[in-house]
Amino acid sequence: MSARLKGRREALLQAAAEVFFEQGYAATSIDAIIERAGGSKRNIYNEFGNKEGLFLAIVTENANELLSRLVIDHGDGRDLEATLTAFGQGLMDAYMSPALVGIYRIAVTEVNRFPDLVSSFYEQGPGRATLRLAQVLESARERGDICANDCLRVAGHFIGMIRDNLHLQVVLGLREPPSDEEAREAVSSAVAVFLNGIRPRT
Repeated sequence: MSARLKGRREALLQAAAEVFFEQGYAATSIDAIIERAGGSKRNIYNEFGNKEGLFLAIVTENANELLSRLVIDHGDGRDLEATLTAFGQGLMDAYMSPALVGIYRIAVTEVNRFPDLVSSFYEQGPGRATLRLAQVLESARERGDICANDCLRVAGHFIGMIRDNLHLQVVLGLREPPSDEEAREAVSSAVAVFLNGIRPRT
């Protein structure tokens, strides 16, 4: 794909995402997207097939961006606290991004009408992130660094701690996304509780 076509595609996806997030999936029309992005119905149908295909492309693009932030780059992963902190910060940044918040809102409201679309969102984003962390925890378990029989379940616990009520409050529009300092404090607290618990040491 040429740079020009790629740029046009990215601009279309960005404009379409804005309309979807503002109006919701059901209320969004192809005409409204064209009005915002330019182009023609024929171009959209040729590229994405239909409205669902266009939204799925938005989900895929953002899921890939989410995963790109979750690279485990702490050597062989033996510094588990540093690895979890970096992973948790990447998760926090992704979950609080306007794009992921918008997709999450649509996924929740459209789950009954479009179960395949919502399933795709989960599998490409949160599901893959959980699997990636589970692999790191499995290596830590094999080294004896942690005691966990089900690393996939434990990975889900950690991701839930990072998402916390902060994410729900932002999705519901009850507050703005956390500041950088607030996000760092939340991640640090989650990592400490995850690795050490909250009971006093004897």
